[in-house]
Amino acid sequence: MFNAASDGFMLIAAALVFIMTPGLALFYGGMENKRNAVTMMMQNFFSVGWTTVLWVLFGFSLAFGPDVKGIIGNGHYFFLNNLSMNTLFPGNDQISMLTFMVYQLMFAIITPVLMTGAFADRMRFKSFIIFLTLWLFIVYFPLAHWVWGNGFLAKWGVEDFAGGLVVHTSAGFGALAAIFYLGKRKHILEGNHNLPLIVIGTALLWFGWFGFNAGSALRVDTDTNVAFATTMIAASFAAVTWMFMDYWRTGRWSALGFMTGSIAGLATVTPTAGFISPQAAMIVGIVSAIICHLAVDFKNKRNWDDALDVWGVHGIGGFSGIILLGIFGSSAILGSNGLIYGGASFFVKQVAAAIFVAIYAYVVTYILIWITDKISPVRVPEGAEETGLDAYEWAEATYVDA
Repeated sequence: MFNAASDGFMLIAAALVFIMTPGLALFYGGMENKRNAVTMMMQNFFSVGWTTVLWVLFGFSLAFGPDVKGIIGNGHYFFLNNLSMNTLFPGNDQISMLTFMVYQLMFAIITPVLMTGAFADRMRFKSFIIFLTLWLFIVYFPLAHWVWGNGFLAKWGVEDFAGGLVVHTSAGFGALAAIFYLGKRKHILEGNHNLPLIVIGTALLWFGWFGFNAGSALRVDTDTNVAFATTMIAASFAAVTWMFMDYWRTGRWSALGFMTGSIAGLATVTPTAGFISPQAAMIVGIVSAIICHLAVDFKNKRNWDDALDVWGVHGIGGFSGIILLGIFGSSAILGSNGLIYGGASFFVKQVAAAIFVAIYAYVVTYILIWITDKISPVRVPEGAEETGLDAYEWAEATYVDA
């Protein structure tokens, strides 16, 4: 039966998730060199418009339409046909299907642009549009169906509350493929040009994440409260842990480290948020900071040019969160019991799903960038790297003296 309170909450949650994309634009834009900030921010913000077009025409139906052999949704909702104001979301019959469509759209908007921080300073905007389109159709839409649209992973028993697989693992390991295909930057301009922008961007991301995680309950009940609380707890424990790790290593405090740690905690708790206790969320936060920090260190030692640590924070965060859910999940809250409650088979499924999605996202993304490169050269000329992409591709600049 339709519930106005739950439907209204989901519309607010959708708006919260929407604000994460401009938050990401500010976060990444502040971390960029000032001569590339417009390019970075527009790669993020362009997805708001373009992904919406693709989603309402085809994507929603492919992700959440009636299942076809566990692989993809059919065309039942193409062009938003067969949706009316009175169509209820079949998952709980409490919210409008139109509300559910808009809420899931916000996830589709932000997921692919998480990758932009990895290949910063290197990709032509025209090629980015082609790549974004291909990635949504071949990676995101099918993956959303497999996990959330009654696809084969869901039928097997894999759980992902708000996007550890669908969002963070897919984008993080896709980002890794992108940096290997594109190679290192030939001219690395000094980044982190505006720390206040990074702080504001982090604040908007953290704020929006409450809609991301708590909203994934898809109704208002006690699990909504659990997801909200575990989100705050894990992010805070991770931020503080990361900052203390930086201080222990360097003898100096790091505002950027605090911000990065909070994002690592948020990415890692995302798949677990509605399935674990607040006490487990404390552990998830601490573990996420340690694992993601070590991943960033590993990347640096290997000299991988993941400009803004997308793989180390989002990829490893989402991957780790899926496995941690396999350990700390509790049926007393929601979902399946994890390893510590005797759920060994569930733990194995979570590990297998994390490995499968990471490999799929990496391999397919690499192929899609190769295809994009054949359609339109992906990498900007060396001279553009040296002078900055804003001057090369845009008529605007972040600052008049940029």
